[in-house]
Amino acid sequence: MGERPLRIALLGYRGNMRCGGQGIYLWYLSRELARLGHRVDVFVGPPHPAPMPFARSVVELPNQEFWGKWFLGNPALFRPARGWLHLFEPINFYELCSSWLGFLPEPFAFSLRAWRAFVARVRAGDGWDLCHDVQTLGFGCLGIQRLGVPMVSTIHHPLSVDRRLSFRRDRSFSEALGTMQFHPVGMQAFVARRLDRVITSSQVSARQIEQDFGVARARIRDLANGLDTELFRPDPEVSRNPSEILCVGRAGDPTKGVDTLIDALALLPRHATVTLVDQDHAEHAGRKRARERGCADRLTVTGKVSEAELVRLYNRATLVAVPSNFEGFGLPAAEAMACGTPVVASTAGALPEVVGAGGGVLVPPRDPEALAKGIRTLLEQPEARSALSARSRERVVASFSWPAVARRTADVYREVLDERARR
Repeated sequence: MGERPLRIALLGYRGNMRCGGQGIYLWYLSRELARLGHRVDVFVGPPHPAPMPFARSVVELPNQEFWGKWFLGNPALFRPARGWLHLFEPINFYELCSSWLGFLPEPFAFSLRAWRAFVARVRAGDGWDLCHDVQTLGFGCLGIQRLGVPMVSTIHHPLSVDRRLSFRRDRSFSEALGTMQFHPVGMQAFVARRLDRVITSSQVSARQIEQDFGVARARIRDLANGLDTELFRPDPEVSRNPSEILCVGRAGDPTKGVDTLIDALALLPRHATVTLVDQDHAEHAGRKRARERGCADRLTVTGKVSEAELVRLYNRATLVAVPSNFEGFGLPAAEAMACGTPVVASTAGALPEVVGAGGGVLVPPRDPEALAKGIRTLLEQPEARSALSARSRERVVASFSWPAVARRTADVYREVLDERARR
């Protein structure tokens, strides 16, 4: 007789796949757990996810999104749909004040709303075997745990890493103060230390979580990250552009190393071009740096693209550059490899784990000369690109497919439940 299906609640404070890795992780993990026969209920904040017909229920929790509205400078945006008095509801008022002071209120506010919705469902007779939080790590998660529901959380990498990188970029005391305010490291570390398990996506992240958040190594599980290998795959209908280098990453995020890539572009032959998948605007940091380096005519910023277009871009490029200063996993590298596109990546964070031996070219981070040399080597050697292309696809399918990640995740759930039963 097989093991019984589990009742799982999944929490995510941002659910849309275009808002970053947590939305992608939430959607695909939910789908694969449901395909394994488990009952899945999702509690999620805005921007909300694409339809999830595989979930038993999707509870869309509100969020006034004051932090983003504050920077747009339009007072009319602050009027809640239910009127001004709605601002003085405790969680809404917290969001407003925190945003005004420069703090990021989303993780804490979402966790309280999730805890409140969770309690209401429990009082109505619902129940779950386990709750899985996706990188919220707000105090409300501990409230759910106090209801007797085991709690695990996924941390792709601790927020302390982003904070350190932001400090390196800061040029004044006020900017450093903003960095301190924006990253809720203390809350997340406090919560992480008290959970039943922490799931992460690489050995590098596991060490950082242990070191920065103080989580006991025995309670951390490295399960790798998942990838839709049916979506991200080679497309023989798309012709390769022999001089196009693709990069997927925000120029405004210091962890992505886009500045290093622009500096490397200036050192490459004139026929080499970079296509950057990033939101475009008049003050785009990548465009500004490219103008300063004299290579603005060789940089294209795509703006937002659909999944189908992203797959096409991976298949059109001759190679993909991932010049990050840190990655807890490195999804663009895995997506490129799944499409059979060679990768030139930095050795920062988990990228060597993802690329693996012989899966791509690895260079030191923050080193434009080394990056340019690695890119030039592949541009000039089509045979080497072909060999990397075949090996890369095989590696990703074997190690990072979503069904495999979901099975490993369910094994961790049962491990936690068995441990609770023994206690």
